[in-house]
Amino acid sequence: MSEESNAISEIQMHRDQIDAIDKELVALLNKRASHSLVIRGLKPEANMGLFDPKREEEIFERVCSYNEGPLYNDYLREIYGTILKVMKETPSV
Repeated sequence: MSEESNAISEIQMHRDQIDAIDKELVALLNKRASHSLVIRGLKPEANMGLFDPKREEEIFERVCSYNEGPLYNDYLREIYGTILKVMKETPSV
């Protein structure tokens, strides 16, 4: 096998792994979303506002504490900032 075909084969192997991880990520994001929607529904009963900047900062700090790279913490904050933004915009079911 040539170096080129070895590289192509290895690229495909990594892409297959990424596809499997993406499938897991989608399932986990939907699971997270379900819990977030339940919390949103309970907040009025608990006399809590829908937006809690302190809680968001706790989430950012916790997620960054799990980070072992290669992503930088700033990138994780950006990813989670987007997740939290999308959750605020997701209609309740």
